[in-house]
Amino acid sequence: MEKQIGPGFQAATGYTFTGTSGDSGALATAIKGKVQVGDVYISANPTKDVGLEGAANGNWVSWYATFASSPLVLGYNPSSKFAADLKTKPWYQVLTEQGILIGRTDPTTDPKGQLSVEALNQTATAHNLPALKAIGTSSNNVYPENTLVGRLQAKQLDVGFFYAAEAKAANIPTVPITGVSLAAMYTVTVLKNAPHDAGAQAFVSYLLGAGAKPALESDGFSLVTPPTVSGTGAPAGLQHVLPAA
Repeated sequence: MEKQIGPGFQAATGYTFTGTSGDSGALATAIKGKVQVGDVYISANPTKDVGLEGAANGNWVSWYATFASSPLVLGYNPSSKFAADLKTKPWYQVLTEQGILIGRTDPTTDPKGQLSVEALNQTATAHNLPALKAIGTSSNNVYPENTLVGRLQAKQLDVGFFYAAEAKAANIPTVPITGVSLAAMYTVTVLKNAPHDAGAQAFVSYLLGAGAKPALESDGFSLVTPPTVSGTGAPAGLQHVLPAA
């Protein structure tokens, strides 16, 4: 969003793009608590949109469009002493090696953190590796979502759980998390009382249209074409990119 979609949107429309990154759940909580003001909300899991629906949740969201997916992968620092093992051994064995520094996000707020714990638990059971399950219960390897890439690149971590698309955008080498099939499902919506409604609709139009498609595809997103719409009340001005709206 910051390096590709935002600048492309600004160049194409003249609107200014300002993004706030973070895990989907924490951002939703900030919106609900009126700590974070936004026009557009993008989530990696539709359940976070649902948490903003209805009067009890402030009616911040009445509809959302699912537009892309990206699988969960294990990213690593290529200069890590564990890099060679990740290329030759099963990922779950490498994660239990002595001294490896692992990063993941908070499963209580971030969909990626939830998927990471699910991958660890499923694989621990399948291969009888209690040490792998322990990684998912330890709080020592949990970091804020918007710092994980930087920590890995700064060699503060050997490996981390990422979505394939974000790893590719950051030039982080990855190995697949074999044995499980888990992925982010990306959604977008215009929030209630968006301060810049026209700009918000223009952004969603750009994101779901031809303008953002090359960047999304080059980063490895699997696009949902056409996007699927949940809920009601999508702006009429977005019907050209939301055919079901």
